Amino acid sequence: MVTPTGSAATALAPANPWALVPPLGNLDAYISAANRIPLLTLEEEQAAARALRTHNDLDAAGRLVMSHLRLVVSISRQYLGYGLPHGDLIQEGNVGLMKAVKRFDPDQGVRLVSYAMHWIKAEIHEYILKNWRMVKVATTKAQRKLFFNLRSMKQGFKAGALDADTHRNTLSENEIDLVADRLNVKREEVMEMETRMSGGDVLLDPAPSDDGEQAFGPIAYLADAAHEPTAMIESRQRDVLSTEGIATALSGLDERSRRIVEERWLKVNDDGSGGMTLHELAAVYGVSAERIRQIESAAMKKMKKTLAEYA
Repeated sequence: MVTPTGSAATALAPANPWALVPPLGNLDAYISAANRIPLLTLEEEQAAARALRTHNDLDAAGRLVMSHLRLVVSISRQYLGYGLPHGDLIQEGNVGLMKAVKRFDPDQGVRLVSYAMHWIKAEIHEYILKNWRMVKVATTKAQRKLFFNLRSMKQGFKAGALDADTHRNTLSENEIDLVADRLNVKREEVMEMETRMSGGDVLLDPAPSDDGEQAFGPIAYLADAAHEPTAMIESRQRDVLSTEGIATALSGLDERSRRIVEERWLKVNDDGSGGMTLHELAAVYGVSAERIRQIESAAMKKMKKTLAEYA
């Protein structure tokens, strides 16, 4: 079947080409309608593009977009192997097509079909990279190029494999070298991208099972309570109180009370034992052990009050 062009296409085309695309329906109906929209001749395409650039004619923009919907459908079919809905791929490709129409310059001497292919593929690539995994597998321009080329080359390796291990998902050493040589990248970059592509998504905190049991996930052993913000603040406060706070509280005691507290609680002997006992301090100051205990208790209360104010 020959698609009519030129004056014949204009005669067959409806006044409103959007009417050919049903507002509701399945994907097959959309594709069938898009393929029925007549193509524009070179003269019609340039006239519409100039009307858009000069007068911001949205009807002209619509004619350019509608006449190239079949191109988006064709390009989107090349990316069905990524496991993403065909309708979504077409939708993203249409976004790229509209961007191309907006930027198209008819005076550059190229047809819109050649110019739009880059924009359509770019939008589809971006959609695939964002949705192929929960975590984006490629961020830089070099990684994006490696992602799509590596996946295409892996399919070729599998198709041409003659050994029994045709269902393997990883590359052999020779294949890694071949990919690195063809794409002009380092072996390490190929191996890293292969690891990213081979891995799957894992929920850090899985939902409870049907029986109400909490499923075990990586969050259980990846969580670090020591670096939780509240715990870090509390740890910092404890450190301040144990250094600057204690020093401030001790400075508010008289000399005897300060020495009793230091000897009892802040000094450690060489053998690892604690400081002086109540009886040893009582012998030093010539008072009873009970009196030393009373002085210690009063000093502790005063320090506690000082630390509370300091905190």
